[in-house]
Amino acid sequence: MDRIIVAGGNRLQGEVEASGSKNSCLALLAASILAEGPSIIENVPDLRDVDAMLELLRALGLDATRDADDPSTVNIEPRGALQPEAPYDVVRKMRASFMVLGPLLARVGHARVSEPGGCAIGVRPVDQHLKGLAALGAKIGLEHGYVEAAATRLDGARFRFDMVTVNGTQNIMMAATLARGETVIENAAREPEVVELAEFLCRMGADVRGAGSDRIVVNGVSTLRGVRHRVSGDRIEAGTLLLAGVATQGDVTVRGVDPADMESTLDKIREVGAEVEVGAGFVRAGIAQRAKGIQVVTAPIPGFPTDMQAQFMAALTVAEGSSLVTETVFENRFMHVPELQRLGADITLSGRSAHVRGVPQLSGAPVMATDLRASAGLLVAGLAATGETVVNRVYHIDRGYERIEEKLSRLGGNIRRERE
Repeated sequence: MDRIIVAGGNRLQGEVEASGSKNSCLALLAASILAEGPSIIENVPDLRDVDAMLELLRALGLDATRDADDPSTVNIEPRGALQPEAPYDVVRKMRASFMVLGPLLARVGHARVSEPGGCAIGVRPVDQHLKGLAALGAKIGLEHGYVEAAATRLDGARFRFDMVTVNGTQNIMMAATLARGETVIENAAREPEVVELAEFLCRMGADVRGAGSDRIVVNGVSTLRGVRHRVSGDRIEAGTLLLAGVATQGDVTVRGVDPADMESTLDKIREVGAEVEVGAGFVRAGIAQRAKGIQVVTAPIPGFPTDMQAQFMAALTVAEGSSLVTETVFENRFMHVPELQRLGADITLSGRSAHVRGVPQLSGAPVMATDLRASAGLLVAGLAATGETVVNRVYHIDRGYERIEEKLSRLGGNIRRERE
């Protein structure tokens, strides 16, 4: 098993390129099930989660392979009848695998998908997905750990989510593209990944309107075609790299990302005292002194993203003054706090809030990654600490960050990966 070793104390500065968005890529790969012809997806990151989704597509009867000359390009091609079952051994690795349910049901008329696994950051019920599909006319059953759904053809309907859910919005939106008539999705997620999926579906021949708002309208069509698409830059990876710069009083530029996708993150980075610059395809944050303590409350877009909470908390541990970080999306997303405390962070938990009192310096120590974003937060903290920080169980970080130690090293971080 690999671990990442960080010798902190270096000021990060320079430029790096963002990888393709993990969250967008997973939805686009699921959407390729809807096409009757081949699709080509470019700028696909080399991640555990992406590999799991490619494995799942192959299990469903698609040819899904990375290009031999350019591994960031994935070719997806039907090779016969689709298999309607998404097996537990694959789906358990990643919650986003559940997004194949809607496309499979729409294409095949029935689907059997294992209930999902993934990071243990809190309850993420799939009931919203199932309610939406039932509203479109699917008969839903649960048996032996599998969700079974059937419908000769889905029918358009009006459906309102009880809570905002990105994957739920994407699942229902994909299913509705091949349904009869009009589907209106209310209380829809507004994340950039939803917008990118809608654009991808429209290029396939779907009629999707309103993505980016809380009301999406889908007019069903009879068939969809395969397309070529380039995945957008990863806004969460870009934010993580900027915060590593903030924590080390550095100056970091990330290219290959749309600043419009990062507004709430950039607003908070400005609030801590950093100078933020944006332009066509890049973001930059520079700060020459300790950051200032602030309040951070996670919320669905347009709020501050929960996927940036751990990294921001790590940067605030060495800020001047006190900060309050409140997590409203996942009830169990403070598992990184005990590990930050091992590095000398002064954090007190109270329900869904963390009171962070900034300290002048953290001190390196062995820590354990508990989930994907927590592991990134520990790297940020380790870069700001004195001495050596050893981050164990980094398979979590490999689920969502493509060779992050190499990018941090290019920015001046003293960081390396080694096998235990």
